[in-house]
Amino acid sequence: MTGRELRIASGVAAGVLILGVAEVVAVFISSDSTPLQAAGATIVDHTPDGLREWVIDSFGTNDKLVLFTLMGLVALVVAGVAGLVERVSRPIGSVLFGVFGLGATIAAVSRPHASWTWALPSIFGVAVGIMVLRSLIRRIGEFEAVTEPSDVELERRQVLKGLATAAAVGIGAGVLGRVIGVRSRDVSGERAEVQLPPPSGPAVAVDPGADLKVPGLASYVTPNSDFYRIDTALTVPQVSKADWSLRIHGMVDREIRLSYDDLASRTPVERLVTLTCVSNPVGGDLIGNALWLGYPLKDLIAEAGPHADADMVLSRSIDGFTAGSPLQVLMDGRDALLAVGMNGEPLPTAHGYPARLVVPGLYGYVSATKWVTELEITRFDRAQAYWTKRGWSAYGPIKTGTRIDTPTGHASLTAGKIAVAGVAWAQHRGIQGVEVRVDQGEWQPARLAAEPSADTWRQWVYEWDATPGLHTIWARATDHAGETQTDKRQDVVPDGATGYPSISVRVG
Repeated sequence: MTGRELRIASGVAAGVLILGVAEVVAVFISSDSTPLQAAGATIVDHTPDGLREWVIDSFGTNDKLVLFTLMGLVALVVAGVAGLVERVSRPIGSVLFGVFGLGATIAAVSRPHASWTWALPSIFGVAVGIMVLRSLIRRIGEFEAVTEPSDVELERRQVLKGLATAAAVGIGAGVLGRVIGVRSRDVSGERAEVQLPPPSGPAVAVDPGADLKVPGLASYVTPNSDFYRIDTALTVPQVSKADWSLRIHGMVDREIRLSYDDLASRTPVERLVTLTCVSNPVGGDLIGNALWLGYPLKDLIAEAGPHADADMVLSRSIDGFTAGSPLQVLMDGRDALLAVGMNGEPLPTAHGYPARLVVPGLYGYVSATKWVTELEITRFDRAQAYWTKRGWSAYGPIKTGTRIDTPTGHASLTAGKIAVAGVAWAQHRGIQGVEVRVDQGEWQPARLAAEPSADTWRQWVYEWDATPGLHTIWARATDHAGETQTDKRQDVVPDGATGYPSISVRVG
């Protein structure tokens, strides 16, 4: 390797060491205080809506993995540049590391629930990284000054040994710190031992007629492992039920704080509810249906005595995310829940363990707060939630919609009877009918599955007598209020996408 290449490698090795040391220090503070975690959370908070929606549309639930990968690559490039420009007499690379550390420190201490100690991982990591970078650059300078051919190879080996040692220590520290940190905060063992209380009334039995069992059609109840996850948390918060509590405060007669044990004295209910993300594009899969166990929010809020002029409930997550729900919606008798169970088991950590909100009829960005810790009773003219501050609509009623699950787009089919099937939704209104159109033909009614609840999606199927050629298949749904979804194409911003879903297929 040339001197130039060695300098770049020294910067990368020192950069890896910075991140590794930070992971070890974060074990004693919080996994969210590491430079990449703090910087990533800040990036998420300030990502333009257009870019955010493009990422979700392109990568779906892998968006966070993509972000971490890109941040890691950028960090390595910056570290390489720092090594390239670093000199014994001109520590420009060290200054670059210092600037990185300052930015990471500011990002960390600015996070919700952060304390001054959140600055320590970045400070210690950068300090060690600069010292190692300076040492490596000094050795590289000595290598470049060697003139005796017999000594060149020896010096090169010493430099490479130093680079390899720094990189290995950084990687080892990073892996060790991450593993210890994850294990020390992991609540999966606790969750596995949770015994959910029985719900009031008879157990919910899903009508067999609700699932048409068409191959390729999404099942009526979405398994927990397949349920979509879209949120602002870069890593899944690990919240112990022993530490969790729900505070109801603000414009109320009396403030209430409930622990997980307090919930045990109450009787939960079990309800089928479909959740939909506002980022779900036309025909998209950011939607799922589950059986939720929880406590009616209207009862909890009523105990606090909301003031007559309050019209908003600002829910807050442990990671600082907020959602603003219309108070009237949570109190109108629908099955808005403080949920603790999902499909017969405690909430998965990725879906809000130990408690989250589930509200039929509202998009998740204004209602479905995971890892919820606060309900502030307030007004829309006094408070703004996370996404409404960024230009999204303050109210998020779910729009009537549908999608085609089978056949898939661009499929090659054989002429004859083909089942065209999908799901339709209009939570808290229910689906009255679904129609299918092939090319520019007439709209034809699809056969509907049973509808156990107006708060869930509804399966449908249309038996198509397919003829050879290239065809476009369209679908549209009508809810029980008589409203048919519009054909006007609208992006997800600011309050949900609209338009007819369609697929193109070739029949041979």
